[in-house]
Amino acid sequence: MKWIDRPQYLERLLGLQNTPDIKIITGIRRCGKSCLLRAFQQQLQQQGPAANILSIDFTDLDWEELKDYRALHRYAKEHVKEGTANYLLIDEVQLCPHFELAINSLHATGQFDIYLTGSNAFLLSGDLATLFTGRYIEIPVFPFSFAEYCRYFEQKTDIQAAFDDYALQGGLAGSYAYRSEQDRAAYIQEVYRTIVTRDLVQKYRLPDTTVLEHLSEYLMDNISNLTSPNRVSDTLTANKIITNHVTVGRYIKYLCNAFVFYDTKRYDIKGRRYLETADKYYLCDTGIRYAVLGHRNLDYGHLYENIVNIELRRRGYDVYVGKLYQKEVDFVALRGSEKLYIQVSDDISRGATFEREVSPLLAIKDAYPKMILARTRHPKYDYEGIAIWDLPQWLREKG
Repeated sequence: MKWIDRPQYLERLLGLQNTPDIKIITGIRRCGKSCLLRAFQQQLQQQGPAANILSIDFTDLDWEELKDYRALHRYAKEHVKEGTANYLLIDEVQLCPHFELAINSLHATGQFDIYLTGSNAFLLSGDLATLFTGRYIEIPVFPFSFAEYCRYFEQKTDIQAAFDDYALQGGLAGSYAYRSEQDRAAYIQEVYRTIVTRDLVQKYRLPDTTVLEHLSEYLMDNISNLTSPNRVSDTLTANKIITNHVTVGRYIKYLCNAFVFYDTKRYDIKGRRYLETADKYYLCDTGIRYAVLGHRNLDYGHLYENIVNIELRRRGYDVYVGKLYQKEVDFVALRGSEKLYIQVSDDISRGATFEREVSPLLAIKDAYPKMILARTRHPKYDYEGIAIWDLPQWLREKG
């Protein structure tokens, strides 16, 4: 398996080094959390021999005896070194039952700088505040970006063809080891079904997965469409999958907690307020959609919108769907004092399509940057103050 550096995540961890927080690396299965932790350990080792690094991987049988939280606590306390920095790095921490008792106790002593990764079934983002009584920081990790995909395959010239492949193959790098499309899809399907039919069932003690599986496929099939539990419940029931809006709402939350989907709420641009009506849901990686649903109802415009949504989150933005009177802006991206308005399209070469995409942006009267991302296959240009980007070029150059 080939490795590439992921500096944006590594620099984030290094920037948090020796802060008094528990650092928790989260993300969907097989997105690279364990690899990131190992890369961070290597950086610590290169800083000098003085640091005391306790690195535990609970998937390795060598650490089997520490899968009792009391033994884990005792081991860490026994290996503290005075007069130097002590680091505790634990991969797949959930394999130690009641690990949080040991971690909270060790954190309270102030002796360790603590870094953790774990399975989605046990380190869901919604559970962190309950598990950890001390301060913690979540470091979300995503599947490979298009820029990372190009670095992995050393693609420097034909980025249009590379993007065509990436849009369907996705960013779960473990699938890149397989030569055939069938084997790559089988790998991704296994990752996805492990989350849906094992992790979430185990976490929430679900009686069966029928509703959850059909709900997940419905959300994949309706990327970028406004979605409400009532609407989904009615659709599933009409297809003889008996459920109700309460169950659907709860299961959507489960899927988002496990980083399979990301909830994108609506934002009233004129009123500068968030709207509580139907949301949109975007899949963590488009490769999953293709592996599970194939070409069924495949809309490339919606697929590209999904890629941009996840890329903005990867870059640290909070992402919303913009509403301006009766018009809609695909994304309002917020990061500190920064704000971006973004439209995403497959093809804007036709006048009517270009007008449809540009008109909501022209209607916004503030001075924040506005852009259209589309498959233009041309260098970036401006139209009345709106930046028009070729989508693959924006993903690679700005990634």
